[in-house]
Amino acid sequence: MNNTVGRFAPTPSGRMHLGNVFCALLSWLSARSKGGSIVLRIEVLDTQRAPRHFADLLEQDFRWLGLFWEEGGSFGGPNGSYYQSERTEIYLEYYARLEKMGLIYPCFCSRAELHSAEAPHMSDGRFLYTGRCRNLTEEQRKELQKTRKPAARVLVPEKTICFDDLHYGPQKEELHIECGDFVIRRGDGVFAYQLATAIDDALMGVTEVIRGNDLLSSSPRQIWLQQTLGLPSPEYGHIPLLTAPDGRRLSKRDGDLDLGALQKRFPGPEPIIGMLGYLAGLIDRPEPVKAEELIPLFSWDKVPKEDISMTAEMLNELQR
Repeated sequence: MNNTVGRFAPTPSGRMHLGNVFCALLSWLSARSKGGSIVLRIEVLDTQRAPRHFADLLEQDFRWLGLFWEEGGSFGGPNGSYYQSERTEIYLEYYARLEKMGLIYPCFCSRAELHSAEAPHMSDGRFLYTGRCRNLTEEQRKELQKTRKPAARVLVPEKTICFDDLHYGPQKEELHIECGDFVIRRGDGVFAYQLATAIDDALMGVTEVIRGNDLLSSSPRQIWLQQTLGLPSPEYGHIPLLTAPDGRRLSKRDGDLDLGALQKRFPGPEPIIGMLGYLAGLIDRPEPVKAEELIPLFSWDKVPKEDISMTAEMLNELQR
């Protein structure tokens, strides 16, 4: 086994759907094709949003699919806890480091204010924070705190982050222009995805992160946080999303394509793995295969770069 460490990082707010399984499969295949290992981390910072039994169900689903892991989840390991809701003290430590650097400031903006017509936004619809709370005086902050609990934003520098995506090639982002100061802790005290994930990937020894291309813009932020905190950065690879015939991204709302419904239709995971292997360009037709049979066939060159639209026939094959 070499030093490649991939990871599953699901958010158990409901049963995995076909898009989640597609991402997990490619993450697993990428690491396994290099002789690497897998870490399972449960990405839930707010336990009210996703009770523990959902995480246990995810583990059952991964085992059913044949996507086994070496470290994390209920298995535990040397870098635990592997449940983000139990890692608050770690996040506090690194948050304090950013505070000492003078990089944290309170933001009192409401969601409506952030999404107002005056707020700049990127071509993909993301809003770019204007920095309106960055230069508030101490007196102004005290007055605003009487009626609203602030979130915490991190002050990004005038810096360009470059990295080579395992699938999409060279990427770069000018943080102050294309990203802006971003939230790393919510007003209720819960740490945000960007900070928690950047820290966890580094501390858990993850060397490659495979996730949907909708998170491509997160990578420069996380790389910068890791650099700023003196932490190593993994390689990042982003994959196309699965979409319905109407172009809508598959989600947990597609209840007939979640693992619970699919397990009722199929005695084993092979038809599902085969369909996803076909969509990933690894096999010529959607025939039943085991996940391990796809390992020698995996190559990023075969995986499409554009989002993948499932035809009505494909959906019917899984739904009938």
